[in-house]
Amino acid sequence: MFKRWITLDQSNQLVIGPRRSGKTTFLKNAFPNIKYITLDDLDYLKWARSDGKGFIESLLPTSIIDEVQRVPELTIAIKYAIDNLGFTGIMTGSSSIGLLDSSADTLAGRIKIHHFPTACWGEDVGPPTHNFFEDTLSPPEIAKGKRALESYLQFGGFPEVLSQKTNEAKEDILKLYRDTYFTRDLAQLSNIENIEGLLAILNHAARSIGSHLDVSSFAQESGLSHPTAKKYLNVLTQSDLAFKLYGYQYGPAKRYLKASKLYFADNGILSALKTPISMGQSVENFVISELEKRRKLGFIKSDQFYYYKSTGGAEVDLIFEQGKDLYAVEIKSVKSPSPRDVSNLINFSQNTTSHKVRPFLVHFGEAYRNIGEVRCIPIYALFGAK
Repeated sequence: MFKRWITLDQSNQLVIGPRRSGKTTFLKNAFPNIKYITLDDLDYLKWARSDGKGFIESLLPTSIIDEVQRVPELTIAIKYAIDNLGFTGIMTGSSSIGLLDSSADTLAGRIKIHHFPTACWGEDVGPPTHNFFEDTLSPPEIAKGKRALESYLQFGGFPEVLSQKTNEAKEDILKLYRDTYFTRDLAQLSNIENIEGLLAILNHAARSIGSHLDVSSFAQESGLSHPTAKKYLNVLTQSDLAFKLYGYQYGPAKRYLKASKLYFADNGILSALKTPISMGQSVENFVISELEKRRKLGFIKSDQFYYYKSTGGAEVDLIFEQGKDLYAVEIKSVKSPSPRDVSNLINFSQNTTSHKVRPFLVHFGEAYRNIGEVRCIPIYALFGAK
């Protein structure tokens, strides 16, 4: 297994990420001398539910507890053990359903929370080599990314998928993920009985990439009630299979009033679903999800990603604050960007006075260039980037 880009110390922490993102393998390799148990084991699960305090005391002084979301109330026993027994617990969860709220109430100030995404593009070949927004790669480096893009755009970054030698093997694993982790297992964790309804929500989410999230249309497409469709959509984000971008406004209180957009955390999920989508949607999901992975890993120092839509309907795909600057990113499946391709970025920059705006266009050409104040970056530069 390749070396992941995330780093953890041996302290109390909670590692959240989708199933099959490599959390267990990473922790076993990073801390080989620490006792490991998983609540996927029915015997441990039963013990944790019936006698949480005794269960945690058996794990002193230090242990890795995998899939802790199965018993959220266990965090009470963990808090006691940290405060009174010197316990150090490294916990993982494949879903934050009921877990982060519980942890926030009982473990505030006692644990670090890390998000563990699937592998970034290029993570399987070595450590990050450059900063995507700041550095300029040589033509051979761009060519390396170009050769690798087609496969990753289709199959994504689940570690088990990346390790396969053939496309057929990758497709087989993603199909297995769809039929188990993305549906049945997720339904079990979330107390969802209608697996067909969940799959319908997943497929409609794929078709809706880049569009505003309309719960009513999801309810109609899936045959679910509006509250149930909303619950299923929340399950996708709580399981880290998907994430939302909210509309960016010039005051923090207004940002969450705008309709959100939903993106999948990895393009492998899209491939597994086999939902017909456009190339533009696939590319948009790829770029935004790859940047979101790097945000979660701490390479991009931003608390939240947004999109922007003006009152006239002009949109910018991605907005985020980093330091004192406001980054604005557009994604275009063009090889030779023109002034027309950057018009929304230029208008956004000219109409924003609250921050210094740094506008970028991600494109399918192989050369860096500037169009006015807009920096045009080849999509291939994402390979190995932080």
